[in-house]
Amino acid sequence: MIHREHKDRLFSFLFGSEQHKEWTLSLYNAVNGSAYDNPSDITITTIGEVIYMGMKNDVSFLISDILNIYEQQSTFNPNMPIRMFMYAGRLYDKYIHMNRKNIYSSSLVHLPAPRMVVFYNGLDGSDDTILKLSDAFALEEPSATNIHHTEYDIEVSVRMINVNYGHNQSLMEQCRPLAEYAWLIDRIRTNTVSMEIEEAVDNALKEMPDSFQIRTVLLANKAEVKNMCITEYNESETMLMFKEEGRKEGRKEGQIEGRKEAEAMFGKLMSLLLAKGLTEDAKKASVDKDFRIALYKEYGIL
Repeated sequence: MIHREHKDRLFSFLFGSEQHKEWTLSLYNAVNGSAYDNPSDITITTIGEVIYMGMKNDVSFLISDILNIYEQQSTFNPNMPIRMFMYAGRLYDKYIHMNRKNIYSSSLVHLPAPRMVVFYNGLDGSDDTILKLSDAFALEEPSATNIHHTEYDIEVSVRMINVNYGHNQSLMEQCRPLAEYAWLIDRIRTNTVSMEIEEAVDNALKEMPDSFQIRTVLLANKAEVKNMCITEYNESETMLMFKEEGRKEGRKEGQIEGRKEAEAMFGKLMSLLLAKGLTEDAKKASVDKDFRIALYKEYGIL
């Protein structure tokens, strides 16, 4: 299978950069109520290359004995615990090898504790919540043999925080770069009401107040930042198209696989394509049935 380049998000650019660990530290302190003051305490561990199944996370870093895995989402995704569980596995594997830990030793190997957070700025009204991996577990109805299966051997809890402009004011006040990021995304969305996306991004960058900490960096990398913003916008639009197409596909192909199965196939394909940054493929798949079926086969969905 051909691996295509995965495009970075603006969130990753701002909060996962070696050059601006002070913003990462500010975000960590705001989320956790801590008061670390040395950006050098942070070690960026983000999975930065395109690897199996397009597993590239937005931001991850070590500080003290905590492994932080951060994701930004512009559409609500209940499968984030599954994805972040997979990210964590790769990150722990990397940590164990880099630190020459022997997991076959008779002595306990100590690992940094995980903290998983989704920074959500979609428009479907989702509030702060805790997403759990166990919600995905499909067990049979209670019986004489599984009646005690009320707990699970694996659990992952992901904290989802709404970072739309105007939400979680206390958090925004504690992390100015996050507040400025929220302002920029909100201004771009406002501009798209009357402008094409490229013009909307350009105008939002021009309107950014001089006092913003992130302003100098964004303008110095304007072309790259513009592409990031457009990519995130297109991903969000593609997600909406997939949802609508999934409903249509379920109605048309119900006699073959049923509506739920058709929508599940669309959802799985969408997740794979967007995880790989293949926005254009996703958009084409939403309107081209033959192309969509070819992708189903390529990814082993059909």
